[in-house]
Amino acid sequence: MAYKRLGDMLLDSGYITTDQLTTALSLQKDSGMRLGETLIDAGYITEKELIDVLCMQLGIDFIDLTNVILPTDLTQTIPKNMAKKYNMVPVKATPDEVFVAMSDPMNFIAQEEARTATRRRIVPMVSTKLAIERAIMQLYGNEGAARAIEDMRTEAANSTATGTDATDVRFAGTTLDAEDEAQSAPTIRLVNSIIERAATERASDVHLEPREGDLQVRMRIDGIMRNVLTVPRDLQSSVISRLKIMGGMNIAERRVPQDGRANVRIKSRDIDLRLSTLPTIYGESVVVRLLDKSSQLLDPKGIGLYGENLDKYHRLIHSNNGVLLIAGPTGSGKSSTMYTMIRELNTEQVKLITLEDPVEYNIDGINQVQINEKTGLTFSSGLRSILRQDPDIVAVGEIRDGETAEIAMRAAITGHLVLSTIHTYDSLSTIDRLLDIGVEPYLISSGLRGIVSQRLVRRICPHCREEYQPSADDLDLLGLSAASGEKFYHGKGCPLCFHTGYRGRTGVFEILVIDRELRRAIAENAGRDAIRMLLERADFATLSASVIKLVHDGVTTVEEATRTINTLE
Repeated sequence: MAYKRLGDMLLDSGYITTDQLTTALSLQKDSGMRLGETLIDAGYITEKELIDVLCMQLGIDFIDLTNVILPTDLTQTIPKNMAKKYNMVPVKATPDEVFVAMSDPMNFIAQEEARTATRRRIVPMVSTKLAIERAIMQLYGNEGAARAIEDMRTEAANSTATGTDATDVRFAGTTLDAEDEAQSAPTIRLVNSIIERAATERASDVHLEPREGDLQVRMRIDGIMRNVLTVPRDLQSSVISRLKIMGGMNIAERRVPQDGRANVRIKSRDIDLRLSTLPTIYGESVVVRLLDKSSQLLDPKGIGLYGENLDKYHRLIHSNNGVLLIAGPTGSGKSSTMYTMIRELNTEQVKLITLEDPVEYNIDGINQVQINEKTGLTFSSGLRSILRQDPDIVAVGEIRDGETAEIAMRAAITGHLVLSTIHTYDSLSTIDRLLDIGVEPYLISSGLRGIVSQRLVRRICPHCREEYQPSADDLDLLGLSAASGEKFYHGKGCPLCFHTGYRGRTGVFEILVIDRELRRAIAENAGRDAIRMLLERADFATLSASVIKLVHDGVTTVEEATRTINTLE
């Protein structure tokens, strides 16, 4: 059967113009990508439009992989490396045919390789690129982990029978490389599959927790813990030792906590791993924090800043001097916001020094200092030393005491821009906290430039987003009404979001810019109520108001906004 070229199909369907096709073909020649990817990247078509054309013109079916559970025996049909190379996944197999979901069903080279590998006829189907990547990870990840565990047991049994020690072979490598996975020792393959799955699921942390009978692997995804895997207890020490070697820790020391770090590259993404061990009654517990160094995550719009808040943000960080504090509880995204500021301020014209505990992201062009309290390098002593290094901008990981806060305020008064985080509830409580730890009101009023208070709110899953009607009680709590005719959205739940209806998180902010009236009120120690009245007159947008705006914009749900506001009050 002779197929039309993709460009001709899209032209006939009216999705693109001749000029757009010519431009895309030129871009494709330079990039080497497939034409469909080039057209989508250029913004000429959407992935849905491409799928519609392919289904209609090629007479193939679309498959929603979010509603399909793939049996693990399908991994015996198409090898994992081939599936990842061509972004294809088997969905059904018969003695004569293999049904394969592809993001590019016109890739006939991929189909021919699959036919050769399976020795069966290939029936192409089409699905979205993201859904296929997720299906590959679930299908081959689960099978790969199970196979690695079985291989570890076999290897351990052989070592015991022959009286040899397999440790040197087992821990031969320290980098995650999926291409060499088949040649890697089983422990390496198991740990690699756990880290790769965590990166694919956008987990912030991986928890390996020893229990009485096994090692439980959990991941924190969108702030919620999820069980993903159980490792038999007799293989626990091998897995923990592998992680400790990756992090440069002492595998012989199991009685004291240790910290380490590593770097892996997954699907062209550089990811820093911060590892922490803690002795428990059943063995060492390990937590691995994943820090994605890709630039899009450290971008003002990427963290959720837009509109008036974005204007305030730019006004504050481009001040010549002053202290800018980022406030919020643990896990509210303060570090990401501070690194976003640092990246934007990092230019050749300024000297920027950071003081961190620990250093989370390595950024070229700035001087990053690691706190070491054992040697006397604390935030306060380190900040004093930094100010003798002629910096223009100083970033302090956290203000923990009055001495550090006072040094930061005095540095701001003498012409430095100081960025830092502080564990407080909101903007007003930040001022209270500074007074409480002993900073003089005149120093706060003179040095403080602004406060960015924030939380993280779960976003509605784009794959199962639908309109719905919230309960009247939840609407009343937000000051909204069902009679207003406004549309509300939620996620009905799908495999891509663990059936929660949420996928990803965004920051929600209140940004307080210290103006002349506020400075006077702080200097006079006018009190919380007087400052609150000033903010109300200035039409200050609180965190609660910002959360409700996300509901109006269809970014999050009424229930998530209600949960967030309940934690604020």
